Amino acid sequence: MSTITNLPFDLLQPILIHLHDRRHLSTAALVSRAFNHAVTPLLYRRLDSQVKRNTLHHPSATLLKRPELAQYVWHVTETGAVQRFRQVIPHITEDIVAALRLCTNITSATWVDDTLTPEANFLPILDVLMTLPLRELTIRTQYDPGERVWSRLNTIQGIRRLSVWSLEWGPPRVLQGWADLLSSSLTYLELGRCAGVPATILISVFMKLPLLQELCLKGAPSAAIPAIIACLPNLIALDTEYLDSGNYRTPLTPLPRLQRLTIQTGSVDIDGPQKLWTWMRILLPHQQTLKSFTLNAFAVHGQITIPRPFIVNLTGRHGKSLQDFAVGVAQLTLETVSYMCSTCPQLTTLECSVASPDVDSIAKAIEAGHNLRTLSLHVSWIPHGSVDLLPQFQKYSEPRTMLAP
Repeated sequence: MSTITNLPFDLLQPILIHLHDRRHLSTAALVSRAFNHAVTPLLYRRLDSQVKRNTLHHPSATLLKRPELAQYVWHVTETGAVQRFRQVIPHITEDIVAALRLCTNITSATWVDDTLTPEANFLPILDVLMTLPLRELTIRTQYDPGERVWSRLNTIQGIRRLSVWSLEWGPPRVLQGWADLLSSSLTYLELGRCAGVPATILISVFMKLPLLQELCLKGAPSAAIPAIIACLPNLIALDTEYLDSGNYRTPLTPLPRLQRLTIQTGSVDIDGPQKLWTWMRILLPHQQTLKSFTLNAFAVHGQITIPRPFIVNLTGRHGKSLQDFAVGVAQLTLETVSYMCSTCPQLTTLECSVASPDVDSIAKAIEAGHNLRTLSLHVSWIPHGSVDLLPQFQKYSEPRTMLAP
Protein backbone atom coordinates (compact mmCIF):
# COMPACT_ATOMS: atom_id res chain seq x y z
CA MET A 1 0.00 0.00 0.00
CA SER A 2 2.87 2.38 0.77
CA THR A 3 4.12 1.99 -2.80
CA ILE A 4 0.71 2.95 -4.18
CA THR A 5 0.22 5.91 -1.88
CA ASN A 6 3.68 7.21 -2.74
CA LEU A 7 2.92 7.44 -6.44
CA PRO A 8 3.36 10.95 -7.88
CA PHE A 9 0.08 12.88 -7.89
CA ASP A 10 0.25 13.35 -11.66
CA LEU A 11 0.01 9.56 -12.09
CA LEU A 12 -2.78 8.93 -9.60
CA GLN A 13 -5.65 10.52 -11.48
CA PRO A 14 -4.94 8.84 -14.87
CA ILE A 15 -5.03 5.52 -12.99
CA LEU A 16 -8.08 6.20 -10.83
CA ILE A 17 -10.10 7.53 -13.76
CA HIS A 18 -10.63 3.90 -14.79
CA LEU A 19 -12.82 3.37 -11.71
CA HIS A 20 -16.24 4.04 -13.21
CA ASP A 21 -18.34 3.03 -10.20
CA ARG A 22 -18.90 5.90 -7.75
CA ARG A 23 -18.72 3.45 -4.86
CA HIS A 24 -15.22 2.45 -5.88
CA LEU A 25 -14.20 6.08 -6.28
CA SER A 26 -15.61 6.90 -2.85
CA THR A 27 -13.61 4.06 -1.35
CA ALA A 28 -10.43 5.22 -3.11
CA ALA A 29 -10.96 8.71 -1.69
CA LEU A 30 -10.53 7.26 1.82
CA VAL A 31 -7.14 5.68 1.14
CA SER A 32 -5.05 8.74 1.80
CA ARG A 33 -4.97 12.50 1.49
CA ALA A 34 -3.27 12.21 -1.91
CA PHE A 35 -5.90 9.78 -3.14
CA ASN A 36 -8.67 12.05 -1.87
CA HIS A 37 -7.12 14.97 -3.69
CA ALA A 38 -6.98 12.98 -6.94
CA VAL A 39 -10.41 11.34 -6.66
CA THR A 40 -12.51 14.36 -5.66
CA PRO A 41 -12.53 15.94 -9.16
CA LEU A 42 -13.53 12.55 -10.61
CA LEU A 43 -16.36 12.10 -8.11
CA TYR A 44 -17.91 15.43 -9.01
CA ARG A 45 -17.14 15.48 -12.73
CA ARG A 46 -20.58 14.04 -13.50
CA LEU A 47 -23.60 14.89 -11.35
CA ASP A 48 -26.96 13.26 -12.04
CA SER A 49 -30.21 14.20 -10.31
CA GLN A 50 -32.58 11.25 -9.99
CA VAL A 51 -35.84 10.23 -8.40
CA LYS A 52 -35.75 6.63 -7.24
CA ARG A 53 -38.54 4.97 -5.23
CA ASN A 54 -40.06 8.37 -4.43
CA THR A 55 -36.72 9.53 -3.04
CA LEU A 56 -34.94 12.57 -4.44
CA HIS A 57 -31.22 12.27 -5.16
CA HIS A 58 -29.89 15.71 -6.08
CA PRO A 59 -26.40 17.21 -5.68
CA SER A 60 -27.63 20.79 -5.15
CA ALA A 61 -27.50 20.57 -1.34
CA THR A 62 -23.88 19.42 -1.40
CA LEU A 63 -22.79 22.08 -3.89
CA LEU A 64 -24.47 24.87 -1.95
CA LYS A 65 -22.69 23.74 1.22
CA ARG A 66 -19.35 23.22 -0.53
CA PRO A 67 -19.27 25.57 -3.55
CA GLU A 68 -15.57 24.82 -4.17
CA LEU A 69 -16.63 21.42 -5.58
CA ALA A 70 -18.61 23.04 -8.39
CA GLN A 71 -15.45 23.74 -10.38
CA TYR A 72 -15.06 20.00 -11.07
CA VAL A 73 -18.51 19.51 -12.63
CA TRP A 74 -18.37 18.90 -16.39
CA HIS A 75 -21.64 17.07 -16.99
CA VAL A 76 -25.00 17.48 -15.30
CA THR A 77 -28.32 15.66 -15.65
CA GLU A 78 -31.45 17.43 -14.48
CA THR A 79 -35.00 16.07 -14.41
CA GLY A 80 -38.43 17.65 -14.23
CA ALA A 81 -39.48 14.90 -11.84
CA VAL A 82 -37.96 16.87 -8.94
CA GLN A 83 -40.93 19.25 -9.13
CA ARG A 84 -43.04 16.55 -7.49
CA PHE A 85 -41.19 17.36 -4.26
CA ARG A 86 -42.15 21.05 -4.16
CA GLN A 87 -44.63 20.47 -1.35
CA VAL A 88 -41.88 18.90 0.76
CA ILE A 89 -39.07 21.18 -0.46
CA PRO A 90 -40.74 24.48 -1.50
CA HIS A 91 -37.49 26.04 -2.73
CA ILE A 92 -36.29 23.03 -4.75
CA THR A 93 -36.18 24.91 -8.08
CA GLU A 94 -34.36 27.88 -6.59
CA ASP A 95 -31.79 25.60 -4.93
CA ILE A 96 -31.16 23.68 -8.15
CA VAL A 97 -30.69 26.88 -10.16
CA ALA A 98 -28.39 28.37 -7.50
CA ALA A 99 -26.23 25.22 -7.46
CA LEU A 100 -26.15 25.09 -11.24
CA ARG A 101 -24.90 28.66 -11.46
CA LEU A 102 -21.86 27.65 -9.44
CA CYS A 103 -20.86 25.04 -12.06
CA THR A 104 -19.23 27.34 -14.59
CA ASN A 105 -17.24 24.58 -16.30
CA ILE A 106 -20.18 22.47 -17.51
CA THR A 107 -19.80 21.43 -21.15
CA SER A 108 -22.41 18.65 -21.29
CA ALA A 109 -26.02 18.73 -20.06
CA THR A 110 -28.98 16.36 -20.15
CA TRP A 111 -32.60 17.26 -19.46
CA VAL A 112 -35.11 14.46 -18.80
CA ASP A 113 -38.78 15.18 -18.14
CA ASP A 114 -41.82 12.92 -18.20
CA THR A 115 -44.17 15.41 -16.51
CA LEU A 116 -47.02 17.37 -18.11
CA THR A 117 -45.21 20.70 -17.64
CA PRO A 118 -41.79 20.40 -19.29
CA GLU A 119 -41.73 24.03 -20.41
CA ALA A 120 -42.17 25.50 -16.91
CA ASN A 121 -39.72 22.99 -15.47
CA PHE A 122 -37.00 23.49 -18.07
CA LEU A 123 -36.98 27.27 -18.55
CA PRO A 124 -35.16 28.14 -15.27
CA ILE A 125 -32.55 25.45 -16.02
CA LEU A 126 -32.18 26.59 -19.62
CA ASP A 127 -31.53 30.17 -18.52
CA VAL A 128 -28.41 28.93 -16.70
CA LEU A 129 -27.31 26.49 -19.42
CA MET A 130 -27.28 29.32 -21.96
CA THR A 131 -24.55 31.05 -19.96
CA LEU A 132 -22.28 27.97 -19.99
CA PRO A 133 -19.77 26.74 -22.62
CA LEU A 134 -22.02 23.85 -23.69
CA ARG A 135 -20.72 21.40 -26.26
CA GLU A 136 -23.18 18.55 -25.70
CA LEU A 137 -26.94 18.80 -25.07
CA THR A 138 -29.53 16.04 -24.66
CA ILE A 139 -33.26 16.72 -24.30
CA ARG A 140 -35.58 13.79 -23.60
CA THR A 141 -39.18 14.66 -22.75
CA GLN A 142 -42.51 12.89 -22.87
CA TYR A 143 -44.24 16.04 -24.14
CA ASP A 144 -42.96 18.88 -26.30
CA PRO A 145 -40.96 21.46 -24.26
CA GLY A 146 -42.89 24.34 -25.85
CA GLU A 147 -42.26 27.31 -28.12
CA ARG A 148 -40.54 29.47 -25.49
CA VAL A 149 -37.98 26.76 -24.85
CA TRP A 150 -37.32 26.27 -28.55
CA SER A 151 -37.02 29.97 -29.29
CA ARG A 152 -34.20 30.13 -26.71
CA LEU A 153 -32.57 26.88 -27.80
CA ASN A 154 -32.42 28.20 -31.36
CA THR A 155 -29.96 30.87 -30.26
CA ILE A 156 -27.34 28.52 -28.77
CA GLN A 157 -24.13 28.11 -30.77
CA GLY A 158 -21.13 25.81 -30.53
CA ILE A 159 -23.03 22.55 -29.85
CA ARG A 160 -21.10 19.52 -31.13
CA ARG A 161 -23.42 16.74 -29.95
CA LEU A 162 -27.19 17.19 -29.85
CA SER A 163 -29.95 14.72 -29.00
CA VAL A 164 -33.66 15.65 -29.09
CA TRP A 165 -36.38 13.16 -28.16
CA SER A 166 -39.95 14.31 -27.48
CA LEU A 167 -42.26 11.34 -27.63
CA GLU A 168 -45.73 12.88 -27.69
CA TRP A 169 -47.67 16.03 -28.52
CA GLY A 170 -46.41 19.11 -30.22
CA PRO A 171 -44.78 19.46 -33.62
CA PRO A 172 -41.67 17.46 -34.52
CA ARG A 173 -38.51 19.48 -33.95
CA VAL A 174 -36.03 19.08 -36.80
CA LEU A 175 -33.79 22.12 -36.18
CA GLN A 176 -35.49 24.59 -38.53
CA GLY A 177 -33.94 27.94 -37.74
CA TRP A 178 -31.26 26.35 -35.55
CA ALA A 179 -29.26 24.44 -38.16
CA ASP A 180 -27.68 27.67 -39.44
CA LEU A 181 -26.07 28.35 -36.05
CA LEU A 182 -24.92 24.74 -35.66
CA SER A 183 -23.41 24.34 -39.12
CA SER A 184 -19.86 25.11 -37.99
CA SER A 185 -19.84 22.79 -34.95
CA LEU A 186 -22.38 19.94 -34.98
CA THR A 187 -20.87 16.48 -35.60
CA TYR A 188 -23.39 14.23 -33.78
CA LEU A 189 -27.19 14.44 -34.00
CA GLU A 190 -30.14 12.39 -32.73
CA LEU A 191 -33.64 13.37 -33.83
CA GLY A 192 -36.12 10.99 -32.28
CA ARG A 193 -39.36 12.21 -33.84
CA CYS A 194 -39.52 13.19 -37.50
CA ALA A 195 -42.76 11.47 -38.52
CA GLY A 196 -44.87 13.69 -40.73
CA VAL A 197 -42.07 16.09 -41.64
CA PRO A 198 -41.84 16.51 -45.44
CA ALA A 199 -38.67 15.19 -46.98
CA THR A 200 -37.94 18.59 -48.53
CA ILE A 201 -37.74 20.20 -45.07
CA LEU A 202 -35.45 17.47 -43.75
CA ILE A 203 -33.13 17.80 -46.74
CA SER A 204 -33.04 21.61 -46.42
CA VAL A 205 -32.02 21.24 -42.75
CA PHE A 206 -29.29 18.67 -43.33
CA MET A 207 -27.80 20.67 -46.17
CA LYS A 208 -26.76 23.15 -43.47
CA LEU A 209 -24.93 20.52 -41.38
CA PRO A 210 -21.94 19.50 -43.53
CA LEU A 211 -19.74 18.50 -40.56
CA LEU A 212 -22.14 15.85 -39.28
CA GLN A 213 -20.41 12.51 -38.72
CA GLU A 214 -23.02 10.53 -36.76
CA LEU A 215 -26.78 10.65 -37.33
CA CYS A 216 -29.65 8.90 -35.55
CA LEU A 217 -32.90 9.70 -37.35
CA LYS A 218 -36.29 8.24 -36.37
CA GLY A 219 -39.54 8.64 -38.25
CA ALA A 220 -38.10 10.03 -41.47
CA PRO A 221 -39.49 8.64 -44.75
CA SER A 222 -37.25 5.85 -45.98
CA ALA A 223 -37.34 7.13 -49.54
CA ALA A 224 -35.68 10.35 -48.38
CA ILE A 225 -32.77 8.77 -46.50
CA PRO A 226 -30.42 8.47 -49.54
CA ALA A 227 -31.02 12.13 -50.41
CA ILE A 228 -30.53 13.18 -46.78
CA ILE A 229 -27.20 11.44 -46.30
CA ALA A 230 -26.04 12.69 -49.69
CA CYS A 231 -26.02 16.15 -48.02
CA LEU A 232 -23.59 14.87 -45.37
CA PRO A 233 -20.19 14.15 -46.96
CA ASN A 234 -18.50 13.43 -43.60
CA LEU A 235 -21.12 11.02 -42.27
CA ILE A 236 -19.65 7.73 -41.02
CA ALA A 237 -22.48 6.40 -38.78
CA LEU A 238 -26.20 6.16 -39.57
CA ASP A 239 -28.97 4.82 -37.33
CA THR A 240 -32.39 4.99 -38.93
CA GLU A 241 -35.63 3.12 -39.66
CA TYR A 242 -37.08 1.37 -42.67
CA LEU A 243 -40.72 2.46 -42.59
CA ASP A 244 -42.09 2.00 -46.08
CA SER A 245 -41.13 1.02 -49.59
CA GLY A 246 -41.39 4.18 -51.71
CA ASN A 247 -39.15 5.06 -54.63
CA TYR A 248 -35.42 4.98 -54.03
CA ARG A 249 -33.83 7.16 -56.64
CA THR A 250 -30.12 7.39 -55.98
CA PRO A 251 -29.04 11.05 -55.64
CA LEU A 252 -26.61 12.51 -58.14
CA THR A 253 -24.37 13.61 -55.25
CA PRO A 254 -22.14 10.76 -54.01
CA LEU A 255 -23.27 9.13 -50.79
CA PRO A 256 -20.93 9.21 -47.78
CA ARG A 257 -18.64 6.31 -46.92
CA LEU A 258 -20.53 4.80 -44.00
CA GLN A 259 -18.55 2.83 -41.43
CA ARG A 260 -21.50 1.96 -39.16
CA LEU A 261 -25.07 1.27 -40.29
CA THR A 262 -27.95 0.47 -37.94
CA ILE A 263 -31.43 -0.21 -39.32
CA GLN A 264 -34.65 -0.84 -37.43
CA THR A 265 -37.61 -2.35 -39.22
CA GLY A 266 -40.67 -4.52 -38.78
CA SER A 267 -42.92 -6.65 -40.93
CA VAL A 268 -46.55 -7.72 -40.78
CA ASP A 269 -46.04 -10.65 -43.12
CA ILE A 270 -44.00 -13.81 -42.92
CA ASP A 271 -41.76 -12.89 -45.85
CA GLY A 272 -40.48 -9.68 -44.29
CA PRO A 273 -40.02 -6.28 -45.98
CA GLN A 274 -39.25 -7.27 -49.55
CA LYS A 275 -37.65 -3.99 -50.64
CA LEU A 276 -35.56 -3.54 -47.52
CA TRP A 277 -32.53 -5.32 -48.96
CA THR A 278 -32.39 -3.19 -52.11
CA TRP A 279 -32.79 -0.04 -50.03
CA MET A 280 -29.87 -0.95 -47.75
CA ARG A 281 -27.65 -1.76 -50.72
CA ILE A 282 -28.30 1.76 -52.01
CA LEU A 283 -27.04 3.19 -48.72
CA LEU A 284 -23.75 1.27 -49.07
CA PRO A 285 -22.44 1.93 -52.59
CA HIS A 286 -18.74 2.10 -51.72
CA GLN A 287 -16.12 -0.61 -51.38
CA GLN A 288 -14.53 -1.81 -48.11
CA THR A 289 -15.74 1.00 -45.84
CA LEU A 290 -18.39 -0.63 -43.62
CA LYS A 291 -17.14 -1.89 -40.23
CA SER A 292 -20.41 -2.48 -38.36
CA PHE A 293 -23.83 -3.63 -39.62
CA THR A 294 -26.81 -3.90 -37.25
CA LEU A 295 -30.35 -4.88 -38.15
CA ASN A 296 -33.09 -4.79 -35.51
CA ALA A 297 -36.00 -6.51 -37.22
CA PHE A 298 -39.17 -8.20 -36.05
CA ALA A 299 -42.03 -10.01 -37.75
CA VAL A 300 -45.59 -10.46 -36.53
CA HIS A 301 -45.80 -13.88 -38.15
CA GLY A 302 -42.87 -16.21 -38.69
CA GLN A 303 -39.30 -14.98 -38.81
CA ILE A 304 -37.40 -12.57 -41.02
CA THR A 305 -34.83 -14.41 -43.13
CA ILE A 306 -31.94 -12.49 -44.64
CA PRO A 307 -31.61 -13.41 -48.33
CA ARG A 308 -28.31 -14.94 -49.32
CA PRO A 309 -27.91 -12.54 -52.32
CA PHE A 310 -27.90 -9.62 -49.85
CA ILE A 311 -25.14 -11.27 -47.81
CA VAL A 312 -23.14 -12.00 -50.97
CA ASN A 313 -23.48 -8.38 -52.08
CA LEU A 314 -22.60 -7.02 -48.63
CA THR A 315 -19.52 -9.19 -48.19
CA GLY A 316 -18.48 -8.62 -51.80
CA ARG A 317 -18.35 -4.89 -51.15
CA HIS A 318 -17.31 -4.79 -47.50
CA GLY A 319 -16.02 -8.24 -46.58
CA LYS A 320 -12.48 -7.04 -45.92
CA SER A 321 -13.60 -4.21 -43.60
CA LEU A 322 -16.64 -5.71 -41.83
CA GLN A 323 -15.97 -6.37 -38.13
CA ASP A 324 -19.41 -6.52 -36.46
CA PHE A 325 -22.50 -8.17 -37.92
CA ALA A 326 -25.54 -8.17 -35.60
CA VAL A 327 -29.02 -8.93 -36.95
CA GLY A 328 -30.74 -10.05 -33.74
CA VAL A 329 -33.31 -12.77 -34.34
CA ALA A 330 -33.16 -12.47 -38.13
CA GLN A 331 -32.42 -15.85 -39.70
CA LEU A 332 -29.24 -16.99 -41.44
CA THR A 333 -28.59 -20.51 -42.67
CA LEU A 334 -25.51 -22.30 -41.39
CA GLU A 335 -24.20 -22.26 -44.92
CA THR A 336 -24.49 -18.45 -44.98
CA VAL A 337 -22.80 -18.19 -41.58
CA SER A 338 -19.91 -20.26 -42.91
CA TYR A 339 -19.74 -18.09 -46.02
CA MET A 340 -19.55 -14.90 -43.91
CA CYS A 341 -16.81 -16.29 -41.69
CA SER A 342 -14.71 -17.23 -44.70
CA THR A 343 -15.24 -13.99 -46.65
CA CYS A 344 -14.96 -11.53 -43.72
CA PRO A 345 -11.48 -12.06 -42.23
CA GLN A 346 -11.87 -9.15 -39.76
CA LEU A 347 -15.21 -10.35 -38.35
CA THR A 348 -15.10 -10.18 -34.54
CA THR A 349 -18.82 -10.10 -33.60
CA LEU A 350 -21.63 -12.24 -35.03
CA GLU A 351 -25.22 -12.19 -33.79
CA CYS A 352 -28.08 -13.87 -35.63
CA SER A 353 -30.66 -16.66 -35.54
CA VAL A 354 -29.88 -20.08 -36.98
CA ALA A 355 -31.40 -23.53 -37.25
CA SER A 356 -29.07 -26.40 -36.39
CA PRO A 357 -29.29 -30.09 -35.54
CA ASP A 358 -26.41 -29.87 -33.02
CA VAL A 359 -23.57 -27.78 -31.64
CA ASP A 360 -21.01 -29.50 -33.85
CA SER A 361 -22.72 -28.13 -36.96
CA ILE A 362 -22.47 -24.62 -35.54
CA ALA A 363 -18.80 -25.11 -34.67
CA LYS A 364 -18.16 -26.30 -38.22
CA ALA A 365 -19.92 -23.23 -39.66
CA ILE A 366 -17.79 -20.73 -37.72
CA GLU A 367 -14.42 -22.48 -37.92
CA ALA A 368 -13.20 -20.04 -40.58
CA GLY A 369 -13.87 -17.08 -38.27
CA HIS A 370 -10.35 -16.84 -36.91
CA ASN A 371 -10.89 -13.34 -35.45
CA LEU A 372 -14.37 -14.05 -34.07
CA ARG A 373 -14.52 -12.96 -30.43
CA THR A 374 -18.24 -12.61 -29.67
CA LEU A 375 -20.86 -15.10 -30.84
CA SER A 376 -24.55 -14.68 -29.97
CA LEU A 377 -26.92 -17.17 -31.61
CA HIS A 378 -30.66 -17.69 -31.26
CA VAL A 379 -30.81 -21.38 -32.08
CA SER A 380 -33.73 -23.49 -33.24
CA TRP A 381 -32.74 -27.13 -32.73
CA ILE A 382 -34.11 -29.30 -35.51
CA PRO A 383 -33.76 -32.93 -36.67
CA HIS A 384 -30.67 -33.90 -38.63
CA GLY A 385 -30.89 -33.21 -42.36
CA SER A 386 -33.56 -30.52 -41.92
CA VAL A 387 -31.48 -27.35 -41.84
CA ASP A 388 -32.58 -26.23 -45.28
CA LEU A 389 -36.21 -27.15 -44.62
CA LEU A 390 -36.71 -25.07 -41.49
CA PRO A 391 -40.30 -23.80 -42.07
CA GLN A 392 -41.86 -27.25 -42.14
CA PHE A 393 -39.91 -28.35 -39.09
CA GLN A 394 -40.44 -25.22 -36.98
CA LYS A 395 -43.31 -26.78 -35.06
CA TYR A 396 -40.87 -29.41 -33.78
CA SER A 397 -38.03 -27.04 -32.97
CA GLU A 398 -37.22 -25.55 -29.61
CA PRO A 399 -35.74 -22.04 -29.84
CA ARG A 400 -32.88 -21.39 -27.46
CA THR A 401 -30.20 -18.77 -27.11
CA MET A 402 -26.53 -19.72 -27.17
CA LEU A 403 -23.96 -17.21 -25.96
CA ALA A 404 -20.26 -17.85 -26.24
CA PRO A 405 -17.30 -15.62 -25.28
